[in-house]
Formats: sequence, C-alpha cells, structure tokens
Amino acid sequence: MNARNLLIHSLHIYPVKSCRAIDLDEARLGPRGLQYDREWLFVTPEGRFLTQRSHPVLALLAAEPDDLGVTLIHPNAGRLRLDRPEPMTTSPADWRLVTVWKREIEAIDLGREAARFASAVVGEPARIVAAGSDNFPDGHPLLVCTLASLDDLNGRLPSALPMSRFRPNIVLEGTEAWEEDHIKDLLIGAARLRFVKACTRCGVTGIDQETGRKALSPLPVLQEFRFDTALRGVTFGQNARVESGAGSLLRVGDAVHLLG
Repeated sequence: MNARNLLIHSLHIYPVKSCRAIDLDEARLGPRGLQYDREWLFVTPEGRFLTQRSHPVLALLAAEPDDLGVTLIHPNAGRLRLDRPEPMTTSPADWRLVTVWKREIEAIDLGREAARFASAVVGEPARIVAAGSDNFPDGHPLLVCTLASLDDLNGRLPSALPMSRFRPNIVLEGTEAWEEDHIKDLLIGAARLRFVKACTRCGVTGIDQETGRKALSPLPVLQEFRFDTALRGVTFGQNARVESGAGSLLRVGDAVHLLG
C-alpha cells in the first residue's frame, strides 16, 4: 500500500469532445487514454473542431457510449443514436480530414441526420465525425489533476469551483498542492502514465458545466501565480500519455505511486 495513501479520487470521460462529463467508478485504459474518451467530435462544415470555447451549450450535451456506438441527448436537439463506424469497411467518400488546433486528423463523417442534430445543438451548420485511428484530445490522451491543487486555488478565489471546470480524466487525492509539477510518472497497478507537460488553461474553465453558461473564471487568479512563460499560458493539471499497461482497469480508490 502506498505509504502516503495516494489514491485515484475520481475518473471521468467525455465521449464527445467538449460534452458533459461521465463520472466513472472504473475505466479501461487503452493506448489512446480511457475507453470511450473523446471518440466523437462536432465540427464546422469545413472540418474545424467545435468546443465549449465558442459554443458553451455543448456543456449540456450528454453522451451514453457503448461498444456499438453512442447515444446523444441535448435539450435543444432531442436524442440521437450513432452507430460506431468500422474504419475498414467505411466508404472512402465518408472519410475526411478534420482540424483540432493545428493537428489534422482522419475522421469519419456520420452523415446528414447527425449533421441536423449537431446543427440544432450549436445553432449553426455543423457535423459530427467519429474517430478513425486517433481520438480527439487537444494534444495528449489524458489529463491528470489533484484535489490539493484545486483546494489551494479555491482558497484564493471569492467562491470555490468544482473540479469539473478543469475537465480532468483522472483526479488524485493525497498529494501536496502543485506536487504534480514535479512528477515524471504515475504507477497505478500495471499501468504507467508519463506526464508530458503542464496543461495550459482556456476560457472553458469559466463555463458552468451544469448550466452551459459563463460564470466565475479562475484565469485571472491563476495568472497571478501559475503563468508558465515557456508555455505562454496559465496551467492547471498535467497532460499525460500511456507509457505501459494498456488494457489495465483503473478504479476509484486504486493506490497511486509517484515517480519524480
């Protein structure tokens, strides 16, 4: 058992990039992160990714994933079932390049019914695509945050924010505040996660994930003590990748060992 009692506090996935979180008791770890995480994406007709940064209403999009596909539910658009496409048998006409930041990703367009649903959600023409060989994170498969750092930040804010504002995949308890800045790897059972870089934060942290409306932003306070000159932004949490142990099952309450 870990001498400091470091544990997984919570696990979260976002089946559609920028949609409402699903809180899990356990999650399968794959080479691309947690199972079902960010496998679907809203895009403009030209293929540019859409997120809460420009469309906060995506916070109200609920997703129910399974091995065969995903069910989407939104107050503006109703319910839509999407089957998971099979890349090997998908028509070449349905493949398209989409852009997430500066990265081009091959994805599968899901057609007109999905486009009508997406357009109803965001209030303008949009489409839905499914992942091909890669998922749709901002840059790295996992985001790890700690309760201690959130507690420290909340002590500086006029009112406390929930961890959901930072949209992590894995939340740790038992660390010191900001200790994640100095960690190289996490060992969780047979899994080894490698910290890649601190996560620079954007305006999504100022969107209430329950209402989809703008609210108190932590960015001005983070600017005072969490500005990273090399990354040219304020940071909270650590981006990580799967170094080994793909296929492992992570559970809330699992012991975590830190390697500096």
